[in-house]
Amino acid sequence: MTKALPILALAALAACTAPEVRLATPQIDSDVSVRTSFPSIEMRMVSLPTYASAEEISTQQADGTITSGSSLLWADDPARAVTLALSRHLSQITGATVAPEPWPFDAYASGRVDVRFTDMLARSDNQFQLAGQYFVVDSEGRGRDRAALFDIQEPIEAPHGPAQAAEARARAISKLSAEIAQKGL
Repeated sequence: MTKALPILALAALAACTAPEVRLATPQIDSDVSVRTSFPSIEMRMVSLPTYASAEEISTQQADGTITSGSSLLWADDPARAVTLALSRHLSQITGATVAPEPWPFDAYASGRVDVRFTDMLARSDNQFQLAGQYFVVDSEGRGRDRAALFDIQEPIEAPHGPAQAAEARARAISKLSAEIAQKGL
């Protein structure tokens, strides 16, 4: 009976905790269309800053510090969600077969996109910022490798809450996808 007591106490404690509240980033469609000579593209898992890779939603304060709370979490792992969104947008924009790594098809992809973020943040000035660098690799060795820096800012609409920040993030990712397609592919 004494062994069961700690298990019952843990079960009682778990029953008293508040349910997790999660926020999904809305899916938006891109209205951009770009032709590419890559028939297939592998989207590498994105690299995010530490604060942006956590489940907790981080925001910049007026003094420049970045804070997060555990009361509201992203609905999906941020790196996975951003990678899937970029993959979906690039497929939609180019018409190419685009899939996130690991590449699920037998034949290798003809191109690869690798995005490394330095910033992915709801800033204190009500802008959502995506900044970093992307790399496009020609897997077939035709000399079309590219690298470019990006800095995209999208306004966070009033009332400037988490849902509006998630919507601004979705728009910024769509813009980044269009930039990669137009300048990199």
